[in-house]
Amino acid sequence: MAISLRSDSAKGYALSMPAVVYVGFLVAVPLALMVAHSFWTQDYIDINRELTLENYRQAVDDPLIRLLLIRSVVIAGLVTGLTVLLAYPIAYFIAFKTQKKALWLILVTIPFWSSYLLRVFAWKLILGYNGVLNSGLLTVGLIDEPLSFILYNPNAVVLTLAHAWAPFAILPIYVSLQKIDPSLLEAATDLGNTAIERFLRVTLPLSIPGVIAASLIIFIPTVGDYVTPALVGGADGKMIANLIQVQFGAANDWPMGATLSIMAILVVAFVAAVFVISLRSAGRRIR
Repeated sequence: MAISLRSDSAKGYALSMPAVVYVGFLVAVPLALMVAHSFWTQDYIDINRELTLENYRQAVDDPLIRLLLIRSVVIAGLVTGLTVLLAYPIAYFIAFKTQKKALWLILVTIPFWSSYLLRVFAWKLILGYNGVLNSGLLTVGLIDEPLSFILYNPNAVVLTLAHAWAPFAILPIYVSLQKIDPSLLEAATDLGNTAIERFLRVTLPLSIPGVIAASLIIFIPTVGDYVTPALVGGADGKMIANLIQVQFGAANDWPMGATLSIMAILVVAFVAAVFVISLRSAGRRIR
């Protein structure tokens, strides 16, 4: 029996090794190189490989970097909150209120049929000074001149990213709702709970894993997004990823770019951990 268990264990390790090597080569190795670069410095066109914390000191002392980090977290939080709030009713409708689930799931995935960059440019055309929104408002007489505050600011970034990430929020929440045992909802009704009480005491707590998954799927890539802020954010909508892109590109300062990347990863990890713990605690209190 022991020999059989060891044999099965060895087979399991053997089967998993290709995936481990693949992930290690594409994730662990680049991350290790980035960490190493963050402790080096750029000496004109050469990299000084003497270990130092100078990059981190400069990054912490630089008010622009602090501003961009804070702005990135705030924008990512707003995008996450808005997307989940808009996605939850849609996921709830698909899970409980319609029989044509496959059709609705196909409709949800339609944005994936076009390029992400194309969708960002579409929002730029919609929100532009002479764009679809301003033209429509002028036509119906609600405004006398085009609105200039709806593009090239953080609001445009939040709106564009909330639309871009919507399917990533709807699908995990739907899966979580779909797993809820209907007998639990029936039991809550038999015990005299109203529809709102049933939702707050049964549906919402049991769907918290889906909400957490959707939030993390949205929050983490939003902090690292630099395309959308560059196209629709303007000067006030730039995020930390835009500065990282400059460091690795025009500035040719890879060590500083690696430092900013590591700092962004640590900030995202901390915020995500606090969010998950808080949301799980809230779910337990609701129950």
